[in-house]
Amino acid sequence: MTVESTDEAIPRTTKTAPRRAGVLPGERALAPDLARGLMLLFIVLSNTAFHLTAARRGASGWQPVDGGWVDHAVQFAMITTLDLRIYPLFAFLFGYGMMQLFLRQTAAGTPERDAVRLLRRRSLCLLVIGLMHSTLLMAGDIVGYYGLISLVLGWLFLRRGDRALKWWIWIATAQFVLLAAEPVVSAALAGELGSMGEVGAAPGAQAYAAGEGSWPTAAGTRFMTGLFVTYAAAPLSLVGGAYVVFLLGFWAARKGVLEEPGRHLPLLRWTAVIGIAVGWLGALPAALAHVGAITVPDDAQSESGVLTLLRDATGNAAGLGYVAAVALFVHWWTRRPGRRGATAVTAVSAVGKRSLSSYLAHSLIFAPILAAWGLGLGEHLTSATMALFALGVWLVTVAGAYAMERAGRRGPVEVVLRRVMYRR
Repeated sequence: MTVESTDEAIPRTTKTAPRRAGVLPGERALAPDLARGLMLLFIVLSNTAFHLTAARRGASGWQPVDGGWVDHAVQFAMITTLDLRIYPLFAFLFGYGMMQLFLRQTAAGTPERDAVRLLRRRSLCLLVIGLMHSTLLMAGDIVGYYGLISLVLGWLFLRRGDRALKWWIWIATAQFVLLAAEPVVSAALAGELGSMGEVGAAPGAQAYAAGEGSWPTAAGTRFMTGLFVTYAAAPLSLVGGAYVVFLLGFWAARKGVLEEPGRHLPLLRWTAVIGIAVGWLGALPAALAHVGAITVPDDAQSESGVLTLLRDATGNAAGLGYVAAVALFVHWWTRRPGRRGATAVTAVSAVGKRSLSSYLAHSLIFAPILAAWGLGLGEHLTSATMALFALGVWLVTVAGAYAMERAGRRGPVEVVLRRVMYRR
């Protein structure tokens, strides 16, 4: 597989320092930062739910099934709008930011190979951070997962032309659709659609080890989970075509979709409406079955069952729809006289500017409080009260990020990452 490049005259052994440092404050676009800030609220809502250590899990092994009507409403909302829908949002924004960094470096005169090398260094740093995060605090880490994916996709696609990138987007889409549909079609033809799945499998939430009272034992479980997520699940997603959302982020960054949403309104409107509709409708059967509104065999609701596969297959559409909705809001809000709510928008986007620091801060706050090896509060919460707790954790990081924004300071993890990347 060859990679197109515009700097072939530069010898392979030549290494030059980046012609510029990272993004400057005046270069940042509001839409990506605001989307990242909101995304972190969705992520902490999902991650804290796995720390309901006394809850009785449903057939899928993830969301609890106990509690009152308010808890069931929270479970229904999370299955429909969050579960398996936030990671595609993260993937798109990760790819978008990666291409932005590459384009800024090359526009400043950095050779393409050296810009790719700079991003490779960043990906390797994320692999280390992710494994440390999963081992020390929270097994559901996504930093290492996307660090590995960015390492591969950055090498393969950052320097490709638009035409080649579009072709690979279609190839990845075909991969994803065919591999997602194959088991469902096979089971349907065999008349085994309802029994497809394995309800007796160990609940997926056990991989978080939040109910383990010993920190060393829990850390060992989290370490193994982190290794699996990063070095098994990530390569499988490359084979399965899930990387298409990452490539769409590359393409959208080249077109400046989030920097100039006003130039892409038809695309954004259609993506928001169709993406969110497909994503929510795809998760609706699983949500209805979870709260008992419809009767479905437990196998179909299991982690490998047809309802979970349907929810997973439509998650990419929802993630893209969320990004488009934020971009449309930014276009509307920036054109509005007076810009009411400016403080709230600035605070949430400040979290997005410091997304890695904020993401790690979430775990630093909630893991010792919720897990059995810490204070064990997760044993006493329900789905509804846990959602309120998660909102409180996110608001703490919003307040911290806003204070740093007012002081003109970057996030601490971003500062360290910059120093390692740019070595100056």
